[in-house]
Amino acid sequence: MVKIVFIDKSGSEVTIEAQEGLSIMEIGRSLGIEGACDGSLACSTCHVIVKNKSDYDKLPKATEEEEDMLDLAFGLTPLSRLGCQIIVSKELEGMKFQLPSATRNVLIS
Repeated sequence: MVKIVFIDKSGSEVTIEAQEGLSIMEIGRSLGIEGACDGSLACSTCHVIVKNKSDYDKLPKATEEEEDMLDLAFGLTPLSRLGCQIIVSKELEGMKFQLPSATRNVLIS
């Protein structure tokens, strides 16, 4: 199990022990990550912000498809990623992910 830290919309830190192989979207659903497209890269409702640049740099580079979806995310930052594209591994131990204050589901609006 890998400990992942989420910072929820109120600013509280929540640590979740996650099984390797799951996505950040899957383990963060209990905290309000929507993931409307179930990880098929068709929305940006699993947008998360990696809290530390050094942690961000450990992640595999975002694909062009992910970058296109991130352009639609509410509150985009240079450290933004889609949770569905980050797979839990030992390298993520202790990594912190901020949940944005809102999401934008362009499929519904």
